[in-house]
Amino acid sequence: MSDHVAYGLLVYTALQIFVTVKALSEGSSTALPYLALVVLVAGIIPVCRWFEKRWADLSDAEASDPAFAAPFRRDVLTLWSLAIGLPFGLTLIFKMLLEVF
Repeated sequence: MSDHVAYGLLVYTALQIFVTVKALSEGSSTALPYLALVVLVAGIIPVCRWFEKRWADLSDAEASDPAFAAPFRRDVLTLWSLAIGLPFGLTLIFKMLLEVF
């Protein structure tokens, strides 16, 4: 899980930089997009730590138990869905908020 968390954070941060900040900077000339980036990256770290902690305490025997295969796969898919989908979802929300205000 550690590898998935590390790579997921890299993908999430890269997408935040290239998608969210780009979209926000088009509607604002202030430092708001960059502050939003810091807040959003800091907000995802506790979620990733939760995934990591959930699997870190397993012994080698427990980790190789086939009973854990399906929950592990579910957690990996959830983690990657958040890492890839969240920046795009947040971008849509921020764009809608910028249009309203």
